[in-house]
Amino acid sequence: MTNWVYPLGSATDGVWDISLGTSDSAIAIDGWAHTGLKVATVAAGAAVELPAVAEERIVVPLNGAFTVTVDGVNHPLAGRSSVFHGPSDVLYSGTGKAVTISSADGGRVAVATAPARTSYPTRLVLAAETPVELRGAGNCSRQVHNFGTPAALEADRFIVCEVITPAGNWSSYPPHKHDEEKDGETHLEEIYYFETQVAAGSGAPADADAIGYQRVYASDERPIDVSAEVRTGDVVLVPYGWHGPAMAAPGYDLYYLNVMAGPGPVREWLISDDPHHGWVRQSWEGQNIDPRLPFSA
Repeated sequence: MTNWVYPLGSATDGVWDISLGTSDSAIAIDGWAHTGLKVATVAAGAAVELPAVAEERIVVPLNGAFTVTVDGVNHPLAGRSSVFHGPSDVLYSGTGKAVTISSADGGRVAVATAPARTSYPTRLVLAAETPVELRGAGNCSRQVHNFGTPAALEADRFIVCEVITPAGNWSSYPPHKHDEEKDGETHLEEIYYFETQVAAGSGAPADADAIGYQRVYASDERPIDVSAEVRTGDVVLVPYGWHGPAMAAPGYDLYYLNVMAGPGPVREWLISDDPHHGWVRQSWEGQNIDPRLPFSA
């Protein structure tokens, strides 16, 4: 069976800590065609480069500040001290553009990609412009940064966002799928890139092993069964099937970057809930959002 879970260190390629699904990724993933992810740790004063290919990209600082150069123009990204400190500036590069990512002080950066044919203008999305959504309620409360969704960004194929789930909460829930083109659903591959941290006030020791969990299971006759313990730097791929919950273990906050794209005619996130668990949405009525949200700088 194809590997859908890549722990930290299992998807390295040259300067990249993670290189999966992109035009130059060394790891071949059978049947994977529509989304890609690169993550690099950039030393102070150093840079990483991406060639001009038929991919659209969005550069997302995970920690630290960066400058992204596209078509000879420098775009400063203010960045953040960690993914748990609210949104960051991000840059959409368009298609067929060489990209250079540099950092004066160093940091870690992600690049979401998707094969694309139509080129849209390079666009800087500032942190202050990023739509922040508080989704769910009670112990299903989570925070979503919608910088790369159709309502926020003009792009060809991909849909990109990031989610923060407070310690003990469930997100990506109820379990849902988007693996068919039909009324009310679009066919989208999905990448989850995770980070974890010890939650403020948890009382955990400084060296506690911050963990979360991700579940993916079959929605039809195609076999998939993922129950993964995840930590900072781990990746789970969702080619099809029901997925969720993404669980933040008690004492540990959970972050994930989502990259979605597919072969369908429209760029839209339309999902079907697992009918065994979709009722959960109605239970949120009358419940409050978790008071620990929003996470911000």
